[in-house]
Amino acid sequence: MKVTVVGAGAVGASCAEYIAIKNFASEVVIVDIKENFAEGKAMDLMQTASLNGFDTKITGSTNDYSKTANSDVAVITSGIPRKPGMTREELIGINAGIVKSVSENLIKHSPNVILIVVSNPMDTMTYLAHKATGLPKHRIIGMGGALDSARFKYRLSEALGAPASDVDGMVIGGHSDTGMIPLTRLATRNSVLTSEFLSAEKLDEVAKATMVGGATLTGMLGTSAWYAPGAAVSAMVQAIACDTKKIFPCSTLLEGEYGLQDLCIGVPVVLGKNGIESIVEIQLNEAEKTKLTASAAAVQKTNGLLTH
Repeated sequence: MKVTVVGAGAVGASCAEYIAIKNFASEVVIVDIKENFAEGKAMDLMQTASLNGFDTKITGSTNDYSKTANSDVAVITSGIPRKPGMTREELIGINAGIVKSVSENLIKHSPNVILIVVSNPMDTMTYLAHKATGLPKHRIIGMGGALDSARFKYRLSEALGAPASDVDGMVIGGHSDTGMIPLTRLATRNSVLTSEFLSAEKLDEVAKATMVGGATLTGMLGTSAWYAPGAAVSAMVQAIACDTKKIFPCSTLLEGEYGLQDLCIGVPVVLGKNGIESIVEIQLNEAEKTKLTASAAAVQKTNGLLTH
């Protein structure tokens, strides 16, 4: 299993580190446009191999995509990160050109690659990757929901006073501060609905804190978060590499599923060796359907900026 990570910034480096530590990939290649930056990150990470007990080979490359040849999975983290006060949508102009170019370069050297898009605005960048490459829909996956769900479970465990391993929950919809839909109705603590432990008001607080999870961290850190995004991507890559058939909410191209057409948005999917093995259509109540429709409309509006 060979994995390429494009972008050697904080998210890309964290992603490469978590993949290496889990020891399921034989090789990770980090690519960055900045001279010697990816090579330096790769060397630094390789110097942890004997300490962290992994055998994954990590190499770096300055914009030489020939080094990525025959990658099974490629992760696109490149682009400018959010600054405090910025929305993910405000990044579209610069990041669209980067994602299009990166996608084309990756496929040129790895025609069978599965792409995972992390760059923001993520749902629109995932849609752009589809339009720019023409790859089958199962081979282009947007990361957002996996991260948003991890943040949801963190907030749930905090409210419950329970370990995160005891908690399960899912976020669907667009990867934006207003488009996320934390499914509080379905969230559980060890198979018991969280509504048995928490009031409707408390669950609403949890949902709201989840939705601004990224903005909260951007305000605290001065830039986008990186540990949880890197871990979310590595979990998705592992599911593909090890053909685990795990369910993650991911941004995927919808063609009638959930009553939506011609856009990428977060819904639960089964991940395996082929990328998206299937889209899981769960029964939403009317309130959740209304929120998903509104979220989809916002994503479509952002997609419309791609033509300008």
